[in-house]
Amino acid sequence: MKFKKTFLLLFIIPFLSFTAHKNYLSLTQINYKSESKSIQIVINVFMDDIETALNSDYKINLQLTTKNEFKNNDSYFKRYLKEKIHFKVDNIPKEFKYIGKEYDGDLVYFYLEIENINQLKTIDLTNNILTKHFPEQQNLTKCKLGDKHKSILLTKKENLAKFKYE
Repeated sequence: MKFKKTFLLLFIIPFLSFTAHKNYLSLTQINYKSESKSIQIVINVFMDDIETALNSDYKINLQLTTKNEFKNNDSYFKRYLKEKIHFKVDNIPKEFKYIGKEYDGDLVYFYLEIENINQLKTIDLTNNILTKHFPEQQNLTKCKLGDKHKSILLTKKENLAKFKYE
């Protein structure tokens, strides 16, 4: 009897106290291309997280990667991204162009571009992707200008990335 209690205390109860914890992380990659005078942006998020956010915010049922997936889901993605991320180049607000998206496993990749950028010294990004629905959300941002690479981890409270290349 004592052995059973000891076994229960030492081996079984610790396993019951652990719960699965989901990571909430997106990646935004910003790359200035001097030859095309544009800033190219790739954002990847987990498909189920973005689907949850859009379904809740817009009262829809996207059903991504199913036969019932909305045919016009790009309009919802574009709207969401325009509401949640904002760029400034050299302290001037800049609108991005939504190029499109693609699915890869459980990720969605969004492709954006800011055109007509002859040169730049600073890029500011405000990123609130998924933070409304997932308070633990972290948005890793990587920026590349020439051979200079910088990274900043953003959160719900700290949602502004400033990249300086002077």
